[in-house]
Amino acid sequence: MALNPDFVGRTYAPAGSYLVGREKVREFALAIGDDSPIFRDLEAARASGYADLVAPPTFAVILALQSSRVVVRDPELGLDYSRVVHGEQRFAYARPIVAGDELVVTTSIESIRTAAGNDMITTRGDIASLDGEPVVTTWSLLVARGAEADA
Repeated sequence: MALNPDFVGRTYAPAGSYLVGREKVREFALAIGDDSPIFRDLEAARASGYADLVAPPTFAVILALQSSRVVVRDPELGLDYSRVVHGEQRFAYARPIVAGDELVVTTSIESIRTAAGNDMITTRGDIASLDGEPVVTTWSLLVARGAEADA
């Protein structure tokens, strides 16, 4: 089933906030194999001018994935999540994420298109502090494989 193109421009309000914890930052750095001391050692982060541990740049994917659930679960969109593969992810930072940040994500649908029998949807997540300070914007491209891909 084709995605509903009327959803382009639809915005979903934040579903809650996410408190960035030091251990989550350390765990994420370990999981991606990044040994930078600013991700793991509080004194190193402070010596580099940060208030607390700095999250690796791709840490924002945690928030983006959580916030995109409202989009992929919207029955009116027509997305068959069992056919979805992740096509692309990118980030544009206003400032680094640091432990202690409490962040919210506003998610919107930027585009929907069809190519080679596959539906493609690009979502945008605007991540901000509770007081509205922009932190990072994420874009995610999801590809819903067409039925002919099974043939």
